[in-house]
Amino acid sequence: MKELFLFSDMIQHSHTFNYLFHLFLVVAIILVVAKFATRAMQLVPRGAQNVMEAYLEGIVSMGTGVLGDEKLSRKYLPLVATIGLIVVLSNVIGIIPGFEAPSSSLNLTLCLALCVFIYYNFEGIRTQGVIKYFAHFMGPNKYLAPLMFPIEIVSHLSRIISLSFRLFGNIKGDDLFLAVVLSLAPWIAPLPAFALLTFMAFLQAFIFMILTYVYIAGAVVVEEH
Repeated sequence: MKELFLFSDMIQHSHTFNYLFHLFLVVAIILVVAKFATRAMQLVPRGAQNVMEAYLEGIVSMGTGVLGDEKLSRKYLPLVATIGLIVVLSNVIGIIPGFEAPSSSLNLTLCLALCVFIYYNFEGIRTQGVIKYFAHFMGPNKYLAPLMFPIEIVSHLSRIISLSFRLFGNIKGDDLFLAVVLSLAPWIAPLPAFALLTFMAFLQAFIFMILTYVYIAGAVVVEEH
């Protein structure tokens, strides 16, 4: 199968350059959208402001369902909303011929997973204190604590692999699938594939966001027994 054309190859033919080029492009698009959405704020939103407000309200609603508290959901909104924008645009841009999805690189997905992992553990320790936070790792039975603690540690560390490889594997697979379709039938046949991959791009972003809220909830929401 021949290598597909990328616009970034016209500047420099390098895997690292291609990744950074598309990542900076995604960041630039996000900044432009944010600028258009906030440059003329109105009480009755229109255009980009309306779209962004609907997006943010949707995330708040999702977070409230997970955390059980709208105030907490809004507290972590900047993190989750930013991750959502980065992931969905990184996914979608790879569907456009001539561009490559930054999320098809483990460099991006692993960085996002590490950010989530470090942040929710930091919030858990800050909210509950070191001793109380790690006490939850030992389970309700003190006799099983020596067994439960290492299991919980491994479980939490596996979340880094789960978050990063799920997104990376799905988007990389989608890119390979699209490349095969475009190389075999570049005109009409790829249209259903474009629709399916667009849906998958948004689905993977939604999964990443809701898992972020779930992990934060497990760290900061203290159940009353």
